[in-house]
Amino acid sequence: MTAKPWYSYLNGRTVSILFLGFSSGLPLYTLIYLMQAWLAKAGLDVKALGLFGLAMFPYTFKFLWAPLMDRYTVLPLGRRRGWMALTQLALFLFIGGMGMLDPKLELQLIVVAVFVIAFLSASQDVVIDAYRREILAEEEQGLGAAIIVNAYKASSLIPSALGLVMADSQPWQIVFWAVAAFMLPGFVCTLLAKEPVVYGSPPKNLQEAVVLPFREFVLRDGWKQALFIIAFILLYKIGDTMSTALATKFFLDIGFTTKQIGLAANATGWWAALAGGAVAGIWMIRLGINRALWVFGVLQALAILGFVWLAKVGPDPLLLSAVYGFEAFASPGLGAAALVAFMSRATDPRYTATQYALFSSLAAVPRTFINSSVGYIVAETGWFWFFIVCFILAFPAMMMLPKIAPWNSGHEKT
Repeated sequence: MTAKPWYSYLNGRTVSILFLGFSSGLPLYTLIYLMQAWLAKAGLDVKALGLFGLAMFPYTFKFLWAPLMDRYTVLPLGRRRGWMALTQLALFLFIGGMGMLDPKLELQLIVVAVFVIAFLSASQDVVIDAYRREILAEEEQGLGAAIIVNAYKASSLIPSALGLVMADSQPWQIVFWAVAAFMLPGFVCTLLAKEPVVYGSPPKNLQEAVVLPFREFVLRDGWKQALFIIAFILLYKIGDTMSTALATKFFLDIGFTTKQIGLAANATGWWAALAGGAVAGIWMIRLGINRALWVFGVLQALAILGFVWLAKVGPDPLLLSAVYGFEAFASPGLGAAALVAFMSRATDPRYTATQYALFSSLAAVPRTFINSSVGYIVAETGWFWFFIVCFILAFPAMMMLPKIAPWNSGHEKT
C-alpha cells in the first residue's frame, strides 16, 4: 500500500495545533530573549541574568499540577479548552504588565512576574500538549509534533526580532504590550476549536489522576527502561540548550547591537527554524522517529561549533546570520521535533496530560537548572571554551540511542 503524502495530513486539527503552538512558545521566548535584553540594558551582569533561569522552574515541575488539570474543568469550554483560554488570557495581562516595571527599582517584582509568567506558560503547555495528543489521529502524531515545534519556534520572532527592533526606538512598556498582544490569536483559536473526544474515562478523583499515570509508565517495560527514557530525555538537548541560554548576552558582548541581533540573527533563525520544522515532519514520515533521533542529534551537536567560530571571529553580521540560522534549523527545527515525537509516542493515551508533562518537564531541566549556572561558567572560561563544553555535552544522549531508539528499528510508525 502506498504511503499517503505528508500534505494529506493538513486539516483543521493540524491548523489549530499551529496557532496553539505559537501561543505555547511566545511566553518562554519573551523571557529568554526580550526580558534578557531588557535587563541587560538596565545594567544586570551575566551572573545575575543566569540566575534568572531559576525563576522559571515551573517548566521543570509542571508534572506536579498536571493531574489537577486532568481532573478539574475551570470554564464551560471543556476540560482542555477551558484551561487553555484561562492561561492564555492571564499570560497576555502579565507579559504586558511586566514591561511597566522598572528593572532598577522593582527588580523583586520583576522576579515575581517572571515566576508567574513561567507558571502560567508551563500550565498552558500541559493542556496544549494533552490537546494535541488527543485531537490528532495516531498517524498524524509525527507531523503534529513537527508542526507544534515549528510554531513554537516561530513565535520567537516576535520577542527576539520584532521586540528588539522596536526597543531601539520605543519605550519598553510599549514593546512588552505589543509582544503580549500576540497571545490573542491563540486565545481566539481556543474559543473556535473543538474539544477533543475523551479517551476512556477522565480521572474520578485525585488518586487516579496522580498515581495511575506514573504506575503505568514504570510498569510498562520495567524500572530499568523507564530510567533509560528519563535519562535520555534529560540529556538529548542539554548541549544545545546550554549553548543558547545566554545567546543574546553573547551577541551583545562580542559587539552586536540589538537591531543587528533582531534583524540578522533572529529573523534568519526564525526562517531556518521554520524550514527545520517542515523538514523534520517530512523526514520523520520517511525515516521514522528512531532514525530521526540519530540524524537530527548529530546535526544539532554540529551546530554548536558555529558559536565557537563566532566567538573567535567577532561581530560579523553575515556570519552571525549563518551560524544562528544553522543552529535554528538543526536544533529547534529538527532535534526538538524528534524529541517531541519520541515523548508523544512514549505516552499512554489514557494519561496524556500527566505523562507528557512529566517528559517535557524532564526536557526542561537543563534550561531551568543547569542553564542557571551558565553565567558562572562563562565568567570562568570565556565564551569560546564554554561552547566547546556545550559541544562535548551533546554526545552522552547519542551514546544511549542504541538502547532507546535502535537504528535498525528506524521505520517504526511515527
